[in-house]
Amino acid sequence: MKIERVHLDFVELPLTDPFETSVGVSTVKQAWLLTVLADGVHGYAESVADPDPHWNEETHATVYFALKNHLLPRLWGREIEKPEDVAQVLGPIRANFMAKATIEMAVWDWFARAQEVPLWKLLGGDPAKTRIPVGVSIGIQPTTKDLLQAADQFIRLGYRRLKVKIKPGLDVERLTALRQHVGPSIKIMADANSAYRLEDIPNLQTLDDLDLMMLEQPLSHDDLIDHATLARAIKTPVCLDEAIRTPDDARKAIDIGACRIINIKVGRVGGHTMARVIHTMAEERGVPVWCGGMQETGIGRAHNLHMSTMTNFRLPGDTSASDRYFLEDLVDPPFTLNADGSLTVPDGPGIGVTPQPKRLAQYSSFHQELTDQSPVILVPHGMPASF
Repeated sequence: MKIERVHLDFVELPLTDPFETSVGVSTVKQAWLLTVLADGVHGYAESVADPDPHWNEETHATVYFALKNHLLPRLWGREIEKPEDVAQVLGPIRANFMAKATIEMAVWDWFARAQEVPLWKLLGGDPAKTRIPVGVSIGIQPTTKDLLQAADQFIRLGYRRLKVKIKPGLDVERLTALRQHVGPSIKIMADANSAYRLEDIPNLQTLDDLDLMMLEQPLSHDDLIDHATLARAIKTPVCLDEAIRTPDDARKAIDIGACRIINIKVGRVGGHTMARVIHTMAEERGVPVWCGGMQETGIGRAHNLHMSTMTNFRLPGDTSASDRYFLEDLVDPPFTLNADGSLTVPDGPGIGVTPQPKRLAQYSSFHQELTDQSPVILVPHGMPASF
């Protein structure tokens, strides 16, 4: 295939409730939705970047300019024989993993649709994994009581794994209360988003009594060495998220004992090609992986579910149902939670879902069509202030 056109839509979906982590509070999901067109076939993906460079250095602005000025120019007019070619062509461009993933994942979807097969089949997923166990992420709540009420709500809905955002001062007491409240059968994990330092080891050691599934990214976002020190000091398994952006990161982390679990966010590591490499490397070393979420719309959720059919995704992911975050998703029907706490992998061609045109128009604050004739520009006309 040769990419003929690319559509970029900047979508803004209100969240059902504010979501707080150790790095801030969000009330709306903003994302670039990218559509790649060639030979009458469409492929869809979305960026997982944030407005501000807090969780990661990439932002909506950097993704736009990387796509427009650097990534797409390398792809225009080029014959792409297989989706893995995109990662190879874009390899010389350093970092910009979220921007790379946005176009790379859309090309994967295009190839699967062109071949009229579901994406999981093209990725090499397990055909028996038609339902993916998922958990739910609970942001930092105003009080412990609010946390327990939120947990009750999600357990009633059918979720069997709770991920709780924590930070210093809002951690041990709340997690202890939660464990006592929900009992031993509910899986609990804690996500720190890099809020701790090595001097916090004594405090983190107290979590060992709570039978947590894992402690996710407790130390610096780009650290491996200190995480290895922490992993030797606590019994709770350390999971790395932000620190794993390349297969080399994963290899080094496993080799030095910095983690026992890896969170693979497809949009964080540059797309499906690199996600598969990390997945298989971890599997060969006996390290389970799971698929993290970034409050994606139904487009990103579908990509995550298809990737989660790979054999080493052995732990519930963060790809919860659409109504966890949105009153209305971009896709219809939305993703709904099954009675067993799973989501069903769409079985149609590609990712199996498409954005609904009316909803895309309703929630899009900026639209642009790009071709190989589009000029390189520094300030796009009509860019929304939130961009």
